[in-house]
Amino acid sequence: MTSVQGSVSDVLVASGLITHEQWEAAGAIADLRHEPVLNVLVEQGKVSKKDVVRATVLAAGLEFVEIMNIPIDEGLARLISGDQARKYQVIPVALDGDTLVVDGDTQTAANWQVAEDLESITRHPVRFACAMKSEISIRLNQIYRAESELGELVKGMLDDERVIDIQAPVVATADAPLVRYVNLLLSQAISDKSSDIHIEPSEDHIRIRFRIDGVLKEQTPAPKEMQSALISRLKIMADRDIAERRVPQDGRLSLYWHGKKMDLRVSCLPTVWGEKIVMRILDNSSAQMTLADLGFSAPNLAHWTKAYDRPNGMLIVSGPTGSGKSTTLYATLNTVARPEINIVTVEDPVEYRIPGINQIQTHAKAGLTFASALRSILRADPDLILIGEIRDHETAQIAIESALTGHLVLTTLHTNNAPSVITRLIEMGIEPFLVSSALACATSQRLARRLCVTCKRPVVKSIAELSAAQFEFPPGVDPTFFEPVGCSSCAQTGYRGRLGLHEVMPMSEQIGQLAFQRASSDEVRRVAIDAGMRTLRQDGWLKVSQGLTTISEVLRVIA
Repeated sequence: MTSVQGSVSDVLVASGLITHEQWEAAGAIADLRHEPVLNVLVEQGKVSKKDVVRATVLAAGLEFVEIMNIPIDEGLARLISGDQARKYQVIPVALDGDTLVVDGDTQTAANWQVAEDLESITRHPVRFACAMKSEISIRLNQIYRAESELGELVKGMLDDERVIDIQAPVVATADAPLVRYVNLLLSQAISDKSSDIHIEPSEDHIRIRFRIDGVLKEQTPAPKEMQSALISRLKIMADRDIAERRVPQDGRLSLYWHGKKMDLRVSCLPTVWGEKIVMRILDNSSAQMTLADLGFSAPNLAHWTKAYDRPNGMLIVSGPTGSGKSTTLYATLNTVARPEINIVTVEDPVEYRIPGINQIQTHAKAGLTFASALRSILRADPDLILIGEIRDHETAQIAIESALTGHLVLTTLHTNNAPSVITRLIEMGIEPFLVSSALACATSQRLARRLCVTCKRPVVKSIAELSAAQFEFPPGVDPTFFEPVGCSSCAQTGYRGRLGLHEVMPMSEQIGQLAFQRASSDEVRRVAIDAGMRTLRQDGWLKVSQGLTTISEVLRVIA
């Protein structure tokens, strides 16, 4: 926490964000436009909105708190209930002697009635600190999880037969319990950084699970009595037919969460106990990632960079479903995209829309398959082609030929490791000499959960533990081991976010000869390792040694 007093301009200058001359120049523009100077500085990119809030708070002699970056003591958080915290939009952050420091926005801090109410509730004198309003809302969802409020809403729905009536879900008002229940459920899932929401009817209740960092986590179940209303509400939001319950349906919905647009892909699947709904949360920030964000080690990144810097050739990312292959391709596109090259993608489905890139959605019923789309793309003067997945011989053949005729081709394939890419292509009917000529680099990857930086703690590993896990000490690295703990920042999982484990195999003359000879993937693997390829597990041990993940995580995702 920091505090200082003076004018806003003095605070910004003292922080090194602007100079007095820049403030005066912005002031002249502001006078002409009749708008605040700070708006002009934000528009010019000199300061951010957070800088403005921080400077305003400090100039008023109050404390400013980076609420997203500090751990919140659970004992302090329990001084007020989740409902009270959301009502007043405050978070207890510290105890200064007997005085409770609570964090709120500037409007809350100026409200004496809120201070009196909080002092009465907590039985502590209260002093306000300030933070960004949007960040307070996010942290509230992390700290005061929604189980109790969801439970109250469920009770309200069971007491109100009109809400349970599936014949009238459309007329539910914005404050109806069902609507608020669904909104709160979605908000909690997004706040927890979930990738999927599973709503699964069973014999006597509705099972609700969030997939957080690749692992499903149980949430408070909903009663069986609200099944029809809940499923109908979600199907209406996704613009699906609520009367059709016998066949699978797929839909899509969009919502705003703290000013950020989120897209959800909705899948309805009939089961013996009713329709199951799975909602995939599509966060466009994944499509804006760079390769540096994905956890590539320096040698692996160097090999991959050298491959995509070529004017032609095929780059393949392999791995099982959900291993982050598409994210790696998108990150590569973000790196190479520039106005002077024409990029065309063929995907099924197009999950993330990227400005400046021509994206094609396949449509099998209309005859638009990967293969047919590729034939048309080649007549559209592409420089780089991204193919969502190679599924058959025809797609593989056209992709290989495209790479040999002057195009850079990025695609994915389902194999267990990088050397298996070669044998898989040959098994699909591609001539070995074409594989050896076209393939520039093969990468295999997995996603391991990243340790939460807020609560992880160091741990000593015995020699017996390391031997049992077959842990290999990376050369030149002094390992530091950590273990997960669990806190409000990571939804009590001990992990927050994921990082990639990679196995990058650049094509060499020797590997090309093995491909030509139809050598086994084991032979290719031996040669690649001798040439310096780091295996998936070796890359995992490096990330463990750097304190980024745990041995159990590496063993979970790599057989």
